[in-house]
Amino acid sequence: MAARKPFFGPAPYHPELDRLLEQASEIDITDEQLREQRVSFAYGNAPEDARITKESVREASNSFRIKRA
Repeated sequence: MAARKPFFGPAPYHPELDRLLEQASEIDITDEQLREQRVSFAYGNAPEDARITKESVREASNSFRIKRA
């Protein structure tokens, strides 16, 4: 395994990024937007040669539900 250089010191300051993250944390997303994010994530992580489409992922997502705690 390659040796890794440890990182020490404070994180760099990015005021624009901090402002955008704060702004994004105040936005509520709908259940449909969350569902589309899950579909996009599953599609993006599917093997390229599996012939999986976004539509097939959408259809598969209708056959099961995630239990919320």
